[in-house]
Amino acid sequence: MLSPRSFWLFLFLPGFLIPLIAVPAQASSLSLSIHETAPDTTSESGRGVVRGTITDATDNEPLPFATILVEGTNFGTSANEEGFYELRNIPPGRYNLRFSFVGYQARTFYEIQISRNRDIRLDVELEPDPDLLDEIVVRPSPFNRSIESPVSKRTIGTSEIERSPGGNRDISRVIQSLPGVASGVGGFRNDLIIRGGAPGENVFYLDGIEVPTINHFSTQGASGGPTGLINVDLIREVDFYTGAFPANRGNVLSSVMELRQRSGGERYGFTATVGASDLGLTGEGPIGDQADFIVSFRRSYLQFLFEILELPFLPTYNDFQYRVRYRPAPGHDITLIGLGALDDSRLNTSANETEQQQYLLGNLPEFEQWNYTQGVRYRNTGTNRETTVVLSRSKFFNRTFKYQDNNDSSRDFLILDYESTETENKVRIENESRLGSYRVMAGVNYEYAIYTNNTFNRISVPGMDAPQTIDFDSRLPLHVWGVFGQVGNHFFGRRLELSAGVRFDAANFSDQTNRLTDQFSPRVSLSWILAPGFRLNANTGIFYQLPPYTILGYRNNDGILENRDNGIRWIRSNHYVAGIEYLPRENLIFTLEGFLKQYSDYPFLLRDGVSLANMGSDFGVIGNEPASPDSRGRSYGVEFLAQQKLYKDFYGIFSYTLFWSEFKGADGEYAPSAWDNRHLVSLTAGKQFSGGWDIGLRWQFIGSAPYTPYDIERSSRQEVWEVNSQGLPDYTRLNEKRTSPFHQLDIRVDKRFFFERFSLTTYIDIQNVYAYNTRLQRYLNVRRDDLGNPIPAEPGYNPAFQPGREYYRTYELENRSGTVLPTIGLIFEW
Repeated sequence: MLSPRSFWLFLFLPGFLIPLIAVPAQASSLSLSIHETAPDTTSESGRGVVRGTITDATDNEPLPFATILVEGTNFGTSANEEGFYELRNIPPGRYNLRFSFVGYQARTFYEIQISRNRDIRLDVELEPDPDLLDEIVVRPSPFNRSIESPVSKRTIGTSEIERSPGGNRDISRVIQSLPGVASGVGGFRNDLIIRGGAPGENVFYLDGIEVPTINHFSTQGASGGPTGLINVDLIREVDFYTGAFPANRGNVLSSVMELRQRSGGERYGFTATVGASDLGLTGEGPIGDQADFIVSFRRSYLQFLFEILELPFLPTYNDFQYRVRYRPAPGHDITLIGLGALDDSRLNTSANETEQQQYLLGNLPEFEQWNYTQGVRYRNTGTNRETTVVLSRSKFFNRTFKYQDNNDSSRDFLILDYESTETENKVRIENESRLGSYRVMAGVNYEYAIYTNNTFNRISVPGMDAPQTIDFDSRLPLHVWGVFGQVGNHFFGRRLELSAGVRFDAANFSDQTNRLTDQFSPRVSLSWILAPGFRLNANTGIFYQLPPYTILGYRNNDGILENRDNGIRWIRSNHYVAGIEYLPRENLIFTLEGFLKQYSDYPFLLRDGVSLANMGSDFGVIGNEPASPDSRGRSYGVEFLAQQKLYKDFYGIFSYTLFWSEFKGADGEYAPSAWDNRHLVSLTAGKQFSGGWDIGLRWQFIGSAPYTPYDIERSSRQEVWEVNSQGLPDYTRLNEKRTSPFHQLDIRVDKRFFFERFSLTTYIDIQNVYAYNTRLQRYLNVRRDDLGNPIPAEPGYNPAFQPGREYYRTYELENRSGTVLPTIGLIFEW
């Protein structure tokens, strides 16, 4: 096992040694991304500069004399014969920049922050469009739709993430403003629940390299956690797909998140951020004249705050992120990335006075996690083609342990000792070509994974009188591979756009999962212009995902891979999406989409008698038990979106989703899933004022969440409570009850100060302004004596208690979520 010290040494070296061994030189960046650079001596005092190159997206050739405009101002310029442009003497502020060239689709970059102390490097690619020279003119959209994904795709820029009220610069929280996106119960976790799908159905890519998680204290077998590990200071843009997935993105059922990082500056710079829960440091600069770097480190101070507040748990997290980009020659681009986290959560046993404290101390485990991803992406661009090769390695370590009454003096008191690793080594090769007006993409991917699991767990099993002991070691090597392709074109002068793609996936877990043709995954998209500004968009496809490693690698006490014998296979989901899009002007959009998702072959947990699709929004591990591929489900609904990009200093987004999410229970009948909130509403709006002031608000509403009542009789048994210390769900009454709805108002005010050599941003963010209190499922707790010991129940205490058994006196403890949470933050940029 890699020790924490070795882990950090392995993770830090690439980010720091590369810039140290390089010889600094005057940079001449040809970056294809947005990034900020320190001002040179020719910059106008008190004003900002934007410079870069404008090229053809198909062959990287410069576009001479292309036009650049700063919207809402008199500033503008043209590129020279080499495609280079420079806008000078721009007052500090946030602006939209529009780039255009005859015969190409215009592009607008929104909310580019101009400051005195840093210049902006913005290199732009424009897509050729010969049809723009004909009679039919297609209005360009800044909302980043694509021919492969005309529906269910949204793009968020870094300014939208940074200024989002209640978002705390956390990407997972910000995208909850989008249609179809819900969070976990109570709004305190980053679980992404997309169109009624479980949190484990999502995948994440950082600069085209897959990362296993983007959250600290991640739930193994799912993807959520309480706080994000991505530092927004390194992010340029995020594409978020809730359907219509491109063929080169496999192993996904509900969403794909594509995070693109910015390049480092042309001169050295530094950013320090004090946020709601952590301190972050970011450094950037050139490496010679052909490369640049950007690197960050963050550490939380939550543990100190929680100790002062006398909370019964003390979480500590650290994360590290870097990007190095090297351009050895025109048409060649190499990007190296790293992302890692080190998390630890301990119990604060001195916080043991109130009923809530005693309850949490009784059932919460202690745990430690670390994870990292290292990856390299090579891109080679030629005439009408681009070839991409991606290599990466990820590792996730999770250890969780719990002692009865938190007495760790002897293993006799041990209830849970779980240690697991997930290691993935991946390669993906793809080529995208333009054959006339056709866009053709094809590629292959391969993965070698190793999963290990050492489990000791004393549990209560339904139908068994005494607690059972689960004790096994597992090691599962796994080979996974796939092939994919996609082709798209437009017809009738761009009135109709069509795209068709296909994937085949296989894994050597079993004979069935190893047959490529059993995971045949076609997809088709179309977009039809009904009238100026109006489009009809649609997509349908079949998508597959492997069950989590916890399911695949589970062994019984005899060492047998029980779930292989049970026939566990790839989970399948059929998607159908169609909608109308209206673009009255370039920065304003309205969409209405309907969707249907049909699930099959979902793991059904045999020990608990419930579908895995209902799990994943709590801490710990899910899926580490016997299962069969017998669960079926469906999710369907309608989404509305109205969004205005920054226009006349105002921006806003409103979304409403009405949906149903249902899975079959042990009785074979459909019942609401744990994610069946029915109603999702989000309104975010803001105004940019002169003098560097911004003010924004967000109101969010999430409908009542289903939950399963407790089996009070079984939970109250003395031998059961001593190993569980909490209520056990009665899955014969699956999701019969609901919490109260969740809603809250968040407000944020930013003030930016610009100085000659640095800038300073201060902000105040207030979550849950009107202090709404959400009623959640109550805790099942035990009565205790003055020494803190559970009190046995006398005969007749509860009519449900069986004669001859020994019980504790149990009762339901109020469980509510919601408090006013003010945050003051500082961002220093040099």
